[in-house]
This record gives sequence, structure tokens and C-alpha cells, in this order.
Amino acid sequence: MDKLHPNRRQWMATAAAAAGTSLVGLPAWAKSAYPNKPIRFIVPFNPGGATDIVARVLAEAMSKRLGQPIVVENKAGAAGMLGTDQVAKSAPDGYNVLLSLSTSLLINQYLYTKMAYNPQKDLLLLSELASAPVSLVVHPSVPANTMPELLAWVKANKGKVSYGSWGVGSYAHLGGAYMSKTMNADMSHVAYRGEAPMIQELIGGQLQLCFSSAQNTKPFIDNGRLKAIGVTGKARMSVLPNVPTIYEQGVTDDAYAIAGFVGMALPAGTPQAVVDALSAAIQHAAQDPKVKERIDGAGFLPVFSSPDAFSKTYAQAAPVWKALVELAEAKVD
Repeated sequence: MDKLHPNRRQWMATAAAAAGTSLVGLPAWAKSAYPNKPIRFIVPFNPGGATDIVARVLAEAMSKRLGQPIVVENKAGAAGMLGTDQVAKSAPDGYNVLLSLSTSLLINQYLYTKMAYNPQKDLLLLSELASAPVSLVVHPSVPANTMPELLAWVKANKGKVSYGSWGVGSYAHLGGAYMSKTMNADMSHVAYRGEAPMIQELIGGQLQLCFSSAQNTKPFIDNGRLKAIGVTGKARMSVLPNVPTIYEQGVTDDAYAIAGFVGMALPAGTPQAVVDALSAAIQHAAQDPKVKERIDGAGFLPVFSSPDAFSKTYAQAAPVWKALVELAEAKVD
């Protein structure tokens, strides 16, 4: 028996060495398939907003498919650019995923003279999760019920109309500036820190009109404190089914037909296998009724596109947003 021990030890050492050699020769993906640890969704806005709601319901649904927890981390600031920059500069391994709006992914590059990242070079577009149209609402005293009537009214009241926004470069600012310029209405722009104070000022009569998310305007449309004129984009919102799009009212300008988006992106250079795994998880989540219900409830229209489809949508939308920023003469240093 004792004579067998050295041979046994030698055999075990040889087997271990062989196993070690085979592991060294394996490609990285075979050693540790993605994902093998928790994933972070970076939302570059405060908790509780519509984008945050989408991130959390999607994280829950996608984690089931991927087999790993997904943690939502809010990193707000600089119009969404702080969190976006964090993802752009992170390792391209699929463990830091950006879930943001068209502001930080597209519009800001035309608005800001200096940016820490280039969205078209530093990020890989993963999916347009949802289209993000907004509602156009007016104070009940405004004698207009349709978009053509509103345009005629602002034109006839040159220099007397004020519109609000939740910040320079927001769609509320750009859309209002477009209306003012095209109607030669000389409207006054009032920027607020967020939508809530803007809506309160509109209800109080300090403003006459504004573009705002349905999440914020629906309660006041329903109780008659605000009057809905229309919604942007080319499809009606599920939460405002009786409010027609501006487009279907015959006002087909690109500035009103376009809508923002909620999208997902990764650092440029992320391996295709990781992109494919996340894309499959997104499409799986898209079949979950709870996910669709929460996205509809936030005032968005579910899309869940592929990376290629998202890239095409982005390329089509970019010149429209660029022109809107230039027309509004909106620049931030």
C-alpha cells in the first residue's frame, strides 16, 4: 500500500497540471461567461422620475433572464451628463449600462460647447426602450382647442404670450422657441428648475402654454385645470388616448413630429457576445405585461428596438434636434 502513495501523488500532480494548462488555454468567455456578477444600470437623473421607473421595472425583468441581480444607481447632474460620462468611461464589459433620455445621449452634444464625452464615439447604442412624446397644454383661458387655432392665436398676440420649460435646451424650450420663431410671435421663454414649478405657474396663469410630460399634465387635464392641445410624435399616448397628436391635426413640422426617447447604451468597445446577451434579455423583458404597463403609465410608448434599429433612429433624429437647437440659439458653456 505504501508503495502506491508516491505514484498516486504523481498522478494527481500530473492531472492537476494538465487541468491548469487547459484552463490557461481557454478563451476568457469560457472561463467566466457573462454575466458572472451583479450589473449596474446607471440612471443619470434623480430617483422617482419616469426614467427611473422604467429602469427599475426593466432591471427586475432582465435580471431573471440574465441570472444576476441588477442594481439601479442614480447619478444625477449636468443635464444627465455626469452619469452618462461615468458609463462612457467605464470598462466595456457589460457591467455598467446606461439608461437615459435623448438629452444626454443625443441633444446635449449640440447644446453644450464643451462635453466630457462624445456620445457618437464613446457609447454603443443598445436599445431604444421607448419613445418619449410630450403633451402641449395651455391655461384654460387661452381661446384655442386645436394646434392650428393655437398657432393662429400666438401669432395674433405677438409679444404677449409666455411659455415655460424645465431648462435651456429641453424640448419644452426648443419646441416653444420653434413655435415663436415660425409664427413670428415673439413669445417669452421662462425656464424653471423642473416640470412641477412650471406646471404650477401655468395653472396660476403666469404662463399661457408649455410642453410637458403626460405624467405631470394628465391629472390637471383630467380635472380641467389645464387644456390639452396635442402631443408630439406620430402616435397617441396610451395615458392620453383622447388627445390627438399635433401631426394628425395637420401640423406636420418635424419639430412637432419628433419625440425624445428612453434608451440604453454601453461603453464603446463592448464585446458582441455581451451586447447579444443584453439584447436578448431586453427582448425577453419586452414580453412582460408588467414592463409594458409601467412604461405606458409613465407616458412613454414601448419600442424595445435592436442596436441596429436604434442606431438608424438616432441617425434620423440627430439633424432635427441639431436644427432645433440652432433655431432656438440655445448654447450652454
